[in-house]
Amino acid sequence: MNDRYLSVDQVAELLGTTTRFPRRLIEERRIRYVKVGRHVRIPASAVEEYVKARTVEPIRARRAALRRAA
Repeated sequence: MNDRYLSVDQVAELLGTTTRFPRRLIEERRIRYVKVGRHVRIPASAVEEYVKARTVEPIRARRAALRRAA
């Protein structure tokens, strides 16, 4: 229980989105959340997992492919 629990507004600010985006993630059950009474809290680790799972790493271009003429 060492995880920090964030509100929807805090998650939206962290991700740089509106509050609608984290609410949609919750509604579609695409992110873990905890209900405390009528309040919804999202564990910080769940946000990290969500971002990590959707991070796209860049592809290194081969030098030979860059030298070809049209």
